[in-house]
Amino acid sequence: MAKDALSTVSITPALPPKNRAANEARFFDQPLGLSSRITIFFAALLLVPAFFFPLYRMTLISNQFPDGLNLNIYAGHLRGGQSAERNDLIEINTLNHYIGMHPLEETEFSEFQWIPLMLGFFILLSLRAAVQDKMSALVDTLVSFGWFGAFAFWHFYERLYTYGHVLDPSAAFKVTPFTPPLFGSRQIANFTVYDYPAAGSYLMAGFVVLLVATIVLSVRRNKAARA
Repeated sequence: MAKDALSTVSITPALPPKNRAANEARFFDQPLGLSSRITIFFAALLLVPAFFFPLYRMTLISNQFPDGLNLNIYAGHLRGGQSAERNDLIEINTLNHYIGMHPLEETEFSEFQWIPLMLGFFILLSLRAAVQDKMSALVDTLVSFGWFGAFAFWHFYERLYTYGHVLDPSAAFKVTPFTPPLFGSRQIANFTVYDYPAAGSYLMAGFVVLLVATIVLSVRRNKAARA
């Protein structure tokens, strides 16, 4: 009985290393097709407004500022909310001074030099993939952008941690060292701090979604063509 059961089981042999290498080569060498190349072009266009829209937005709300102090982080600069009565960036730096935090100054953010350069680089890299019409160029673009995104995310967290933990011990008000939230809200002293990605980050996420969709659709279309 056991022998009969075992005889009905079909075992698929593993591909020899040479065959696996050949399959990988075929995957990376396959063409993308016209519709996929057009999609890549539109994905590249999504990164253009990311230069001009904020990537991240921080809002601080308290009884003193019920309408909230807003800080927008762009690819190349900081901008506080502005009205006829106040400049939110100046107000935030004043509050930071009282608790011993370092002031937010654009000249100290190296990110404002390399993030715009990297966005321009990925626009060119994606257009290169569209021109070359090869899966390998598209995968290179997607993987490289993934590494860029992971590094930028880690760097932003490290920046938040440093600002909240390196406090002047001679400050007028003592607060427990803290890390502002990456996503969501947190109570810090008498402020509720809200941090969320803004339009620029969603545009960058859209870039990734379009590239992934292009890879999947290109693979399906090429399989159907070979069938």
